[in-house]
Amino acid sequence: MHKTNHRSLKKRPESDSRFEPLLDSEEAALLLRIHPKTLQKMARDGEIVGIHIGKLWRFRASDLNKWVDKIAS
Repeated sequence: MHKTNHRSLKKRPESDSRFEPLLDSEEAALLLRIHPKTLQKMARDGEIVGIHIGKLWRFRASDLNKWVDKIAS
């Protein structure tokens, strides 16, 4: 079993301790009611924020909301 030296761990600010689950292309596209390939192209073009992990795209729901707010105003 691996022992951790707790004194060496730095305490992170409260805002960094929250992790927002990532959506895959299909889940994110379903929320936006667009095709997953369209969403991936938008991410590649920088129109919408996406995270490219290997061959896969991942999206934060909060980034999708920001994008919708931006285009709606």
